[in-house]
Amino acid sequence: MKPSTKDKIKGTFHEVKGKVKETVGQATNNPDLEAEGKAEHRAGKVEKKVGQIKKVFEK
Repeated sequence: MKPSTKDKIKGTFHEVKGKVKETVGQATNNPDLEAEGKAEHRAGKVEKKVGQIKKVFEK
């Protein structure tokens, strides 16, 4: 598997995981968990974008 594909998969996983944490944090009124989820969601988006950029330069 190419590194760009791995980055995109990891990014998507972290996006989803972060969104779940954010939602659970909101439901349980836990601001720390909500903030952690938001940060992980954003990090996942960045990682996914890095994978897309790597794919462009692989060609």
